[in-house]
Amino acid sequence: MLNIKILGSGCANCKRVEQISRKVVDELGIEAEFIKVNDYNDIMKYNIISTPGLVINEKVVSSGRIPSPAEITTFVTSALEAE
Repeated sequence: MLNIKILGSGCANCKRVEQISRKVVDELGIEAEFIKVNDYNDIMKYNIISTPGLVINEKVVSSGRIPSPAEITTFVTSALEAE
């Protein structure tokens, strides 16, 4: 099962990243645990400069923008291959 973290304050962009990620996971038919990381100190542990951040299996795959569904699909499939 994948561990997917959305890093951010809960703004519209953060919610959009989560929404797209959940849709991709559903379409691929895989199991994933989604965790929202809202605490600034916890976010800073990932060394990102701006939010939203997307972390899959403790690897930062995107930050400071909203990745496309195709990009998130690539991130997810790459994480599955690395398991």
